[in-house]
Amino acid sequence: MMSDSLPGPDPAPSGTLDLKALYAETEIGALLAELDRDLVGLEPVKRRIREIAAFLLVVRARQRLGVPTQPPTLHMCFTGNPGTGKTTVASRMAGILHRLGYIRRGHLVAVTRDDLVGQYIGHTAPKTKEVLKRALGGVLFIDEAYYLYRPENEKDYGQEAIEILLQVMENQRDDLVVILAGYRERMEVFFAANPGIRSRVAHHVEFPDYSNEELFEIAGRIAAREGYRFSAEAEAALADYVARRRTQPNFANARSIRNAVDRARLRQANRLFQGSGIVDRDMLITIEASDIRASRVFRD
Repeated sequence: MMSDSLPGPDPAPSGTLDLKALYAETEIGALLAELDRDLVGLEPVKRRIREIAAFLLVVRARQRLGVPTQPPTLHMCFTGNPGTGKTTVASRMAGILHRLGYIRRGHLVAVTRDDLVGQYIGHTAPKTKEVLKRALGGVLFIDEAYYLYRPENEKDYGQEAIEILLQVMENQRDDLVVILAGYRERMEVFFAANPGIRSRVAHHVEFPDYSNEELFEIAGRIAAREGYRFSAEAEAALADYVARRRTQPNFANARSIRNAVDRARLRQANRLFQGSGIVDRDMLITIEASDIRASRVFRD
């Protein structure tokens, strides 16, 4: 349950409260700093998350000083293309809500339609309720939420899951935050068909696609985390790869770039094995242009 016993400084005798001190006590600044440090780009998203955090901090201050305040609606919608960091930001949001005292545990449960909707009569309700039980006290992240609604199939059980979800979003909103995610256009259709859900979602966050430069930086970070680096020629090939790949079907932003780096590592390993067999440290950590340009992206 939402608690008003959030750690922080006691109100001064004059009835004032230091927001900066309250902010420091919650330690949400560390989470926001992690968001800035760990995620490339996404400046509009980071700004929106900071605004939500500031708003919720002020709500806490109002409650502390006895200002009449309605409990804030915390359910959210994250829209954008695949691979733009929605799940990562949802996880950080769970931590922020926990440190502000709005959820008990601060964990994230990420699911899709298959985790909620059954394939036969009587199967959906137990599945949905089990997921909700696991998510209580934290954040439930439903990716591609619009797949819950399939009006073209009259035997589909997604509507049953939606009705159960609606009840919990309303009746247990002080113990569960739901974040719905997916393509913006499809989410608009979903909300139009389910106005009850739209009315319960207070915060909408749009995730932009990454630029070529940001995708290049993401590739470098991914490689570095695995103990690799790109040669100068490989960097040029990578920049070419990014420009070509983002124009092709099924491009998924950072997800596609991560897959590209993984495949480059495989090609590097095969190249070294097929060579003389004699390697040094520099050879083991360096991805060359040939490891990038062997991609089928360049065959077109």
